[in-house]
Amino acid sequence: MAHAPAAARRAPPPRRRTLSWRSRRTRALAYQLLALAVVGFLGWLLVSNTLTNMRLRGIQSGFDFLAQPAGFDIGEGWLPYDSADAYWKAFLAGVVNTLRVAVVGIVLTTILGTLLGVGRFSRNALLRGLCYAYVEIFRNIPVLLQLLMWYLLLTEYLPLPGDALRVGHLFFLSKNGLSFPALTWEAGHWLAVGGLALGCAASFAWVRFARARFERTGRPLPVASVVLLLLVALSWLGWLAGGAPAQFQFPEVGELQVEGGSALSPEYLAVLLGLVLYTSSYVAEVVRAGIASVARGQHEASASLGLSRARSMRLVVLPQAMRLIIPPLTNQYLNLTKNSSLAVAVGYPDVVSIANTALNQSGRAVECIAIIMAVYLTLSVATSALMNWLNRRAALRER
Repeated sequence: MAHAPAAARRAPPPRRRTLSWRSRRTRALAYQLLALAVVGFLGWLLVSNTLTNMRLRGIQSGFDFLAQPAGFDIGEGWLPYDSADAYWKAFLAGVVNTLRVAVVGIVLTTILGTLLGVGRFSRNALLRGLCYAYVEIFRNIPVLLQLLMWYLLLTEYLPLPGDALRVGHLFFLSKNGLSFPALTWEAGHWLAVGGLALGCAASFAWVRFARARFERTGRPLPVASVVLLLLVALSWLGWLAGGAPAQFQFPEVGELQVEGGSALSPEYLAVLLGLVLYTSSYVAEVVRAGIASVARGQHEASASLGLSRARSMRLVVLPQAMRLIIPPLTNQYLNLTKNSSLAVAVGYPDVVSIANTALNQSGRAVECIAIIMAVYLTLSVATSALMNWLNRRAALRER
């Protein structure tokens, strides 16, 4: 008996999804909705009781105070702010100051921690010992003590501004912090920034093209040099198109302080140094564990191909270790961001410090604490989302 051709065979009819209690999917959905309803009810009950008790005691509530003048100054920050501005702008300035620490700290922590983790596998016994000693020392000292230690060193043991430590007439380090030349921003610099953005887009397209060509033909194309060339060349062309502005404001030593240029305050430096040195010790252990998880045969195979230890580490070992490094690395980034709230101990005006001042003046304790929680929750969720995307990119894919 001849079999019917494959094209003539009919596909089985699609299964109908019915809302039956016998269905595991239906029961799971019902349980989730029930749990969500219980959590929502408990949250409503908590908020309702809190507002009722505050009303009975004559305590004002609500976020309307954010539109009122703050009435206090902020010592430093990138966002223009005046004491006559509203509370919401003060909170925004505090968030920007928190990001100054978190973003710069994550970048420096990644670089330093990676170098320390790789250094643990060096053939030089002295280098291995120094990396090990660094990790054990900074990892076992509480981060708050490290912040206070750096703040004490920067404010008590550095010279006065008149006797500042200097590198030529460019950098001055004193009790007032670190002063350095500031670029006088002009319209032409926006074209340079536009060129840099265009370079990033062109670099992304080149990396995708080089990867696709390598997978198709097995012939590699230069990536790092081309990306660097695109970024520098397009930024330079944008700078030239804008008239090549190159005006700098240089710092000068005055009678009481270093004037002119830009400066990083002792509070900011203390927070940044403390968080970077503390967190990088944990990142170093994460990188070391990820490298150690790569099979020894991978090292031997790369050596048999004639790769140096440095190229083997960069091209063979680290790419395989990344899938184990990224998840715990995410935790360290989150810890650094949340530990930045300790900046209030050295007087750095982050969002926690601003919220404390606003709380004391307005009496809106619940609202100010809620704003702090919302800020750190948003930063943590954004960091986790970015790292989860990177983790999916680094994960092994079966073909």
